[in-house]
Amino acid sequence: MSEIKTYKDLLIWQKGIEIVKEVYFLCKEIPNDEIFGLQSQIKRSSISIPSNIAEGWGRNYTKNYLQFLRYSRGSLLELETQIIIAKELNFISTESFNKIQDLITEESKMLNAFIKSIDK
Repeated sequence: MSEIKTYKDLLIWQKGIEIVKEVYFLCKEIPNDEIFGLQSQIKRSSISIPSNIAEGWGRNYTKNYLQFLRYSRGSLLELETQIIIAKELNFISTESFNKIQDLITEESKMLNAFIKSIDK
């Protein structure tokens, strides 16, 4: 295992970036009249996931870092809810939903484990 020198070395941050990219592809399926509604919310919550991981790292204080990791987890759950809404409204395909849902599940497990390891 390589040494972690920056937040960019963290797998949770890398997975967060992967989620953002997948969200931007998925948002192309959402109707244009939702560009300032659900589509915008989905993009913002996805961007918040790796952004909070990076911001917490930059605070250089464990309690602050844990707080920002929890913010990231909150944004992840917010994204999951918005994706469920998009699916229920038939704005996105089942294939796209399943793909992003799998990424969300994986990131959630990784974030929870990382928070537990730091919170000891």
